[in-house]
Amino acid sequence: MTPNVGSTDRVLRIIIGLGLLSLIVILDGNMRWWGLIGLVPLATGLFRWCPAYVPFGINSCDTDSKK
Repeated sequence: MTPNVGSTDRVLRIIIGLGLLSLIVILDGNMRWWGLIGLVPLATGLFRWCPAYVPFGINSCDTDSKK
């Protein structure tokens, strides 16, 4: 898998993912499980590859980090 998530995009995905995961601790009842959605941006940020970018040909990586 060639990375298609750049550094700024990566940092934002990790921050948003962790923020959403924190809902598991903050919210009560069944609403807390919506925080598990945070696993998606967290994983795509950590692996630097987003499957949703592939069909659209989006690549936020700079040219140096494609190696």
